[in-house]
Amino acid sequence: MANWQDGPGTLHTGTHRIPLEVAASYGARTRGLLGRDGIDGAMLLTPAASVHTFRMRFAIDVAYLDRGLRVLAVVTMAPGRLGLPRLRSRHVLESAAGAMAGWGLRAGTLVTVDAPGRLGHG
Repeated sequence: MANWQDGPGTLHTGTHRIPLEVAASYGARTRGLLGRDGIDGAMLLTPAASVHTFRMRFAIDVAYLDRGLRVLAVVTMAPGRLGLPRLRSRHVLESAAGAMAGWGLRAGTLVTVDAPGRLGHG
């Protein structure tokens, strides 16, 4: 089991290397992208099975990941929405709306993460 920690990292999706912010503590997960006007790269919320976009300033892509970092689903959420919890979801990736399609992220995609406290996937 990984010891996730808040901090910077890199998300790997096929040939893409994406700047990543890991939000593993309660405070960091609760804060998420609130108060921002955008994000360069992605944010990983862990553990997480759902998200909301209340008080968000921009639309986001949301990818639900299982324990092994395989994408279960990708959705785009406008501000002011409540996402339904996803069964088997252990992590949630957030990025600016449209970014995940450019990275080739879709259901079934396996990603890897280099971040504080962990390397690789699983």
